[in-house]
Amino acid sequence: MSQEVQLNLALVAHIDSGKTTLTESILHKSSYIPSPGSVDSGSTTTDFLPAERERGITIQSASIPVKWKNWNFNLIDTPGHADFGMEVESASRVVDGAVVLIDSVEGVEAQTKGVWAQLSRYDVATRIVFMNKLDRAGASFRSSLSSLLTHKLHANPLAITLPVASMNPENYARAEPGVEGLVDLVKWELWKWTENGDHSVHSLPLAVDTAGFSDIFPNGHPIIPHLIPARTALLENLAMFSEDLMEQLLGLPSVPSSYLHVKSKDIMPHLRKATLQNQVLPVLCGSAFKSIGTELVMDYAGSLLASPLDVCLQTESVNAPLRWMTFVRVYSGTLKRQSAIHNVNTGQKERVSKLLLLYASEAEEVDSLPFGSHTRTGDTLVDVHRPGGPVSSQTSLRGVIPPPAVMSVAVIPNSHSDLEPVQEAVHSLIRTDPSVRMDTQEGQILVHGVGALHLEIIEGRLRDEWDAKFEFGNRQVSYRESTSSTIPAQLEEWSTEIAGRKTSVKLALSVAPLGEGERGDPAFDGNLVLDMQRRPLKAPETYSDQLDPMANIARGIASALSSSPHTSLPLSHVKVQVRRYNLPHDTPPSILTGASAYILRSKLKEAGMGPVLEPVIRLKVFVHEDTLGKVVKDITESGGEVLDLASDASSSAAIETDGEPYATDGVYIPPDELSPSSASSRATSSASNAPRAKRTIHAVAPLSRMLDYSTRLRALSAGHGFREVSEELGRA
Repeated sequence: MSQEVQLNLALVAHIDSGKTTLTESILHKSSYIPSPGSVDSGSTTTDFLPAERERGITIQSASIPVKWKNWNFNLIDTPGHADFGMEVESASRVVDGAVVLIDSVEGVEAQTKGVWAQLSRYDVATRIVFMNKLDRAGASFRSSLSSLLTHKLHANPLAITLPVASMNPENYARAEPGVEGLVDLVKWELWKWTENGDHSVHSLPLAVDTAGFSDIFPNGHPIIPHLIPARTALLENLAMFSEDLMEQLLGLPSVPSSYLHVKSKDIMPHLRKATLQNQVLPVLCGSAFKSIGTELVMDYAGSLLASPLDVCLQTESVNAPLRWMTFVRVYSGTLKRQSAIHNVNTGQKERVSKLLLLYASEAEEVDSLPFGSHTRTGDTLVDVHRPGGPVSSQTSLRGVIPPPAVMSVAVIPNSHSDLEPVQEAVHSLIRTDPSVRMDTQEGQILVHGVGALHLEIIEGRLRDEWDAKFEFGNRQVSYRESTSSTIPAQLEEWSTEIAGRKTSVKLALSVAPLGEGERGDPAFDGNLVLDMQRRPLKAPETYSDQLDPMANIARGIASALSSSPHTSLPLSHVKVQVRRYNLPHDTPPSILTGASAYILRSKLKEAGMGPVLEPVIRLKVFVHEDTLGKVVKDITESGGEVLDLASDASSSAAIETDGEPYATDGVYIPPDELSPSSASSRATSSASNAPRAKRTIHAVAPLSRMLDYSTRLRALSAGHGFREVSEELGRA
């Protein structure tokens, strides 16, 4: 590689899968820090908020530039908790590739699927998977890779590395957990690590005779018989997506060792092309805590994942549009200090007074930001002197839609003089976290969040960062109203006075409940709004041309859906279609906002009050066998429904997966022997027929009855139970 390449990379995963630990390992290996920090001690670089260090979790995305060989990475460490999904949403919008971490003990988990869907929603097609925590007891490379198929994350996972649990064969026989080495199947090398973290790299022999491995592995090492089949499977599976590679393999001599002579430089172009086209999913493994596999993750991330030059979206490759909220991404050109820019969303001109390059909690002032810089998203900004004439609606880039609020709390200032500072603090917090909402009802300030933990973090940040003086009221869940009636469209007239002159427009809207298989749009809070061609309507604030008639119709529809005429609750699971509108030539488009809001509200009144919907959550509870009955009883008495009582994750995978899992045909599934502690634990359990010490309860329950569930669970399980709020199912 002759020149440096810029890459925008996110680390995403379920909570506690090791993202921040991997980030620390990357910073250490890249010589950014002298030694990696620890999440447990609160000494990590990217978790710098007091609440993050106190709780040992990531709350907000943190970005940091990393120089690795000939690559310049803009690395974003994202939260794993579902309450902070807005941070992953923002990062997904602006990165070109992602490393998805999976705990090798647990396999694919609920929020793994959540962040995977977020990456797909923003077309982040290039991803690699890092199977982490292989040093833990019970870790299984085989089960973790199989879970990618079971949970339908990708149909063609491709093992790039294999774990070496120990260089001592006796540790395999004793089922000792660990990872001391990795085999790179592409470069046909063995990476070995010592206890102090040093590593060495050894080329593997090019002959099938296992005696040739004796210089590297001890005699009789259990991994030796699996190396050549794994290399063969890698090449044959990759060749299914490359005719050139297939022809190269067919042209090799008909001897068993021929596949070992295929050089990595002949493999990488085909592997990169298949990765960029999302035909295969490269899978690596290791232990971020022991910094085993960090170098391989970064090498393959740089070699395989897309750079900004590979992502040529039509609206994102011209004339330097930017997004500004907390971060800025430059899609093309260079943003300079004191630049005059045009805010496409508001139609206003702005001037860039200062540019900062972030190193987690530290900031360095710079004179310019070049094409390729990473970001979170906000408004679309363009140079006021851009070539090509005036700004059009095609210039605006797709925005990030905050997740719907499911819980709210009253914010009560300590005194009247604290009212304005509290409101300003909340507005400032909303600027950094758009998933927070605020409104005022009957003179009371209400703050809305994504979950209970989210509200706790909001409270702490308002006190610690803004020194606001207030008290929180009781938490309340956010109910919704739906509709069960279908109201056909009729062309209706709406009139108003503009400058003393009567002005009329005509509009036809239809209203119906969501049909089977239809999904609500987060841009309209779980409702589906369609245009005249039955295409989903964009959120009103994402239109660059605010005089666009459809932008004003969308604004009116969003307003009507925000408050039911029957209960004043927001509406959800409603389908609205714009069938037709007539706007006189000399009439301002803004009149359509009032017309669409009035006409839709009239139709909702005609439809009558629909069902009131309540947030429902999916629970995954781990308890000892002797407390299982008490915990199940508590869930059912709280209005919940137990879906499954599982002995392990695999036995209940069907509960968490929609449809049949992907087939294993044509996919290399590593053998159990590569993860001796996991293989032994399963064999021992099967042989003894003894009940397992722990059970897993899968259940759904109303959120309003589970607000204090952590406290109840600790009491019921004598402090040994653990619960995971896997996902919000929707409303029922």
